[in-house]
Amino acid sequence: MKFMSIKEAMSKGSGKVALRGWVYRERGSNKFKFIILRDAESIIQCVIKKEKFSEEKFREADKIQVECSVEVHGTIKTDKRAPSGYEVDVDDFKVIGWSDNFPLHAGQSREFLDNNRHLWLRSRKMNAILRIRSTYVSAREEFFRKKGFYRFDPPILQPTQCEGGSTLFEVKYYNNKTYLTQSWQLYAEAAVQSLERVYDTAPTFRAEKMKTSRHLSEFWMVEMEAAWMDLKEVSEFAKEEIRYCLKKVLEKHEEDLKFLGQDVEKLKRIANKPWPTIKYREALRILKEKSNMDVPFGKDLRTIEEDKLMEHFDTPVVVTHYPKKIMAFYKPPDPEYPDEALCFDMLAPEGYGEIVGGSQRSMDIEQMKEDLIRQGEDPSNYEWYFDLRRYGGVPHSGYGVGLERVLAWICKLDNIKDAIAFPRTMLRWKP
Repeated sequence: MKFMSIKEAMSKGSGKVALRGWVYRERGSNKFKFIILRDAESIIQCVIKKEKFSEEKFREADKIQVECSVEVHGTIKTDKRAPSGYEVDVDDFKVIGWSDNFPLHAGQSREFLDNNRHLWLRSRKMNAILRIRSTYVSAREEFFRKKGFYRFDPPILQPTQCEGGSTLFEVKYYNNKTYLTQSWQLYAEAAVQSLERVYDTAPTFRAEKMKTSRHLSEFWMVEMEAAWMDLKEVSEFAKEEIRYCLKKVLEKHEEDLKFLGQDVEKLKRIANKPWPTIKYREALRILKEKSNMDVPFGKDLRTIEEDKLMEHFDTPVVVTHYPKKIMAFYKPPDPEYPDEALCFDMLAPEGYGEIVGGSQRSMDIEQMKEDLIRQGEDPSNYEWYFDLRRYGGVPHSGYGVGLERVLAWICKLDNIKDAIAFPRTMLRWKP
């Protein structure tokens, strides 16, 4: 009989089925062996009855432990007492891979689970998160294809910084040195002069000496860049993208989100409500009047200020026009208010902080050179980037979405490390 997924078997509801997967839980007596079988999406209870098997075959069943891989043939029926509402009365089984004393169990420390990440991926929690992640990335691809964007893949090894020299990972490159990418942005700005509208999903590396639950040294940045867009257009486009992907996750993963402890109805309300846009100066006013926090203009919003600000909102919020002097060299000043930059961040509610960062891009070569010098950089390293302005440059804008940060918010995770299969941090680079 052809094998089917557990979900397909439960949809069938009755009759003969053939299943395969791994043992999620097991228990037994001298008459029965109960196995909770799991595959990529679901679990189901399987019952091996001694009366149906030889003594030798039932002894084999009794040796089955957690994480054995097995094939099962039997009859499925509804059973409200079973974990997923269905049960398989087993006619035959075959152990494919034995498992002896699987080392993971409830109550183990975060460090132990991270040390055994290769096995922890099998947990129902990580399984749910990784499937949601897959859906999110696929939804994003779908969104940009519908919008007429082209996928553009940048180099991972790059000769210059984009987000600050102090966070670069240096790489020996034959007899020279180069760096792991901090962002695709500078190369995407070259691409839009050809393709006009581009997007990508790529690994990103930041050597930030942070030991928080919000930071990773290697993460995935999902970015876009578009010719002719200004700040208002690009920030509204970011809202549209995140909302689209959130709705797709909700369509497919309600039960997974509930399993992870997320309030699905709350997420649905968020997905359908308007998301406000405020200026940095307005954010400072809210912090002062409603949170009794007096933050001077020119100071970047740290985690504590972002968390306090978001106590007054129940949806993501776009904050624009941060102080120019603390922004990257490619973020231009607002012509009307030169101390403000034409940039934005999107902040998630409930303490999840910044999930999107973007800006209109500067077209002023001399201004960018001055900013680079002020930041201790050599402008001559960016001559190729300035060429984009010298030869038919057009106004353009873009942003980057921290994939793991968005997933942490959607999945209600306590630690961003669980939003990626194998986290890399300041203190962890294996397994």
